[in-house]
Amino acid sequence: MTYNFDADRWLARQLDALGERRRRGELDEAGYCREREALELRHQQMLDRLDGTFQLALAHSPEPRSCDDDDPGHGRR
Repeated sequence: MTYNFDADRWLARQLDALGERRRRGELDEAGYCREREALELRHQQMLDRLDGTFQLALAHSPEPRSCDDDDPGHGRR
C-alpha cells in the first residue's frame, strides 16, 4: 500500500488557514499562539507515527537443517 501523506505540507496549509483567521480578526495573538502550538504538536505526533511506518520487522528464521536430518518434511533421509 502506498501512503502519500505529506505532514509538512499539511502543517503549512493549516498554518496558512490559522494566519488567515488571525488577519480576519477571528483570533487574537494569544489565541493564535495557542492554536499554532496545538498544530505544531499534532504535526510532531504525525511525524513520530509516520517515521516508523516503513520499518520492516525482523522475521525469525529457523536454524538451517542438513539434508541428513530425520525430518520427514525434508523428503530425504
